Amino acid sequence: MDKDSQGLLDSSLMASGTASRSEDEESLAGQKRASSQALGTIPKRRSSSRFIKRKKFDDELVESSLAKSSTRAKGASGVEPGRCSGSEPSSSEKKKVSKTPSTPVPPSPAPAPGLTKRVKKSKQPLQVTKDLGRWKPADDLLLINAVLQTNDLTSVHLGVKFSCRFTLREVQERWYALLYDPVISKLACQAMRQLHPEAVAAIQSKALFSKAEEQLLSKVGSTSQPTLETFQDLLHRHPDAFYLARTAKALQAHWQLMKQYYLLEDQTVQPLPKGDQVLNFSDAEDLIDDSKLKDMRDEVLEHELTVADRRQKREIRQLEQELHKWQVLVDSITGMSSPDFDNQTLAVLRGRMVRYLMRSREITLGRATKDNQIDVDLSLEGPAWKISRKQGVIKLKNNGDFFIANEGRRPIYIDGRPVLCGSKWRLSNNSVVEIASLRFVFLINQDLIALIRAEAAKITPQ
Repeated sequence: MDKDSQGLLDSSLMASGTASRSEDEESLAGQKRASSQALGTIPKRRSSSRFIKRKKFDDELVESSLAKSSTRAKGASGVEPGRCSGSEPSSSEKKKVSKTPSTPVPPSPAPAPGLTKRVKKSKQPLQVTKDLGRWKPADDLLLINAVLQTNDLTSVHLGVKFSCRFTLREVQERWYALLYDPVISKLACQAMRQLHPEAVAAIQSKALFSKAEEQLLSKVGSTSQPTLETFQDLLHRHPDAFYLARTAKALQAHWQLMKQYYLLEDQTVQPLPKGDQVLNFSDAEDLIDDSKLKDMRDEVLEHELTVADRRQKREIRQLEQELHKWQVLVDSITGMSSPDFDNQTLAVLRGRMVRYLMRSREITLGRATKDNQIDVDLSLEGPAWKISRKQGVIKLKNNGDFFIANEGRRPIYIDGRPVLCGSKWRLSNNSVVEIASLRFVFLINQDLIALIRAEAAKITPQ
């Protein structure tokens, strides 16, 4: 019994101790909250100090959602019970206390951005110098050799053919950069050392000739016929004057160029004639006497021209003889067409595309071919494969009446009435003539027909 009483006493003491301890902690927490609210350090609502809130990116949204879910899981499971019963303040309380205006903390300089900026600045000149621009190592070597030969940047700009076209200012800037810029000169030298020996030899062979070299070449006479041995001997006698890559063939080619432009010592440039009368090509052509020139005759050509001339004259003569047979004129119909009749037109067969002027007392209708020529070719109006080569004939009688006779296989419709093969029909003014789906309007020149009828009436009583 004593043991049981002693255990009960101990448990009651422990419970009272824990209860008193929890009450003390609650009182302390309440005092801290009251003091913090009095000081105004803890705002009632959490807000951002930034004026403009930016939208979160997708990864930030995912991280924040994961963080919220983890904190909720920790609070629900109660994995950290010590924070609820412990006497130490939580991390959020520490942050709130640290943000009080009574203890301002100066912003510490961030070393990371500075370091990155310094690294970028140190790398920037390397990137610039690595990009040499349009100047290639071959161009640099050409420039150096040409300047050493001529000592004149203007001559170098005019005489050297670089990989691309540079201005005089660009050539000058590049030469000064190779001289005074250590980074560019170092990189250019490294690039030139990496050139293939054959490329270096090709570049050295293009080096300009110096004044001393041209002076030695000008001593070779223009009337002489120098050979390669002559220029090889010149190289052996003056090894210091000539460039190390010069060959006898290169010297011979440059000597010929100098001879062409009259730059040798024994050559003189002829002065221009004095006065305004300078002989040009047209003046020289006028001075040529055509009679002294040899006239080479081509008999075959002359025969062909004669035959062609005879053929053309024969065709013209045939056309003149057939002129009186052309009694029908074909005009194209436009929006502003000319009047249908004139003093020589008896009637008009007017279609949708063309109009046929009847100027004789009898005309034939049909489809023209190579073997069959007719007066009115109906194929000019439209498709005429169903029309016979001689479809019909239109005649004017002495009394002034027009008749159409069908001589083809298919019927001719006059105002909707069929005219069969071998039959005739009288045509009146504004009659509609339909031949194989082609429609025409027959118009009569009433004034001219009235004159014809009057003349016929005068003749009949006699």
